[in-house]
Parts: sequence; structure tokens; C-alpha cells
Amino acid sequence: MITITNIAKEKLFSLIKESGFKQEDFVRVGVESGGCSGLSYKLDFDNKVSDADKIIENNGVKIIVDKKSYLYLVGTTLNYSGGLNGKGFIFENPNANRTCGCGESFSL
Repeated sequence: MITITNIAKEKLFSLIKESGFKQEDFVRVGVESGGCSGLSYKLDFDNKVSDADKIIENNGVKIIVDKKSYLYLVGTTLNYSGGLNGKGFIFENPNANRTCGCGESFSL
């Protein structure tokens, strides 16, 4: 399960609209090799689902995650911060042993 906070939900719906997608479309969340800690998060919009995707709905947001990334993201909360210390989405991942200073990459 991936949990979406209320503030992240509002920001995602705003960005979906700005990007030309519809609220019924999906937020694609994934993990890829890279970043200063070894793995980095991906966040995008999509309107197509493949056989390798897992569909999740949380807090009114439709999420698709490829099955490999899902193993790294189970239990993760997606939050959003617009404060003075930085602006952007924050992945609160209980599976991460180490994260980089910017929070965009992690290792297990």
C-alpha cells in the first residue's frame, strides 16, 4: 500500500490538470537505479496501464506502480512540503535504510 496525504493529493490534482491529464488518469510511482544513495524515486502521470503494473487507489488518487518498484515502496507515504526548507514531494519510505540529504534517493 502507498498512502497519499491530503496536501500531496491536492498538489497532485493541481499538477495533473496543469499537465493536460484528467483527474481520472493515474499517478505513476516508481523506483530506478541512480541518485547518490543508489535508488531514486520516479513520479509521473500516465493514462495507460500495462500487465506489469499494480493499481492502487488511496485518498482518491489512482496510482500505478510496476511490480518491481512496488516491493521497494510498500508502506510508503507520499507527502508534499511547500515550506521554506524546500518544495516538493517527500517519500516517507519505511523500507529505506539510508536516504540522501535531499530525500530523492535511498538505499535498502
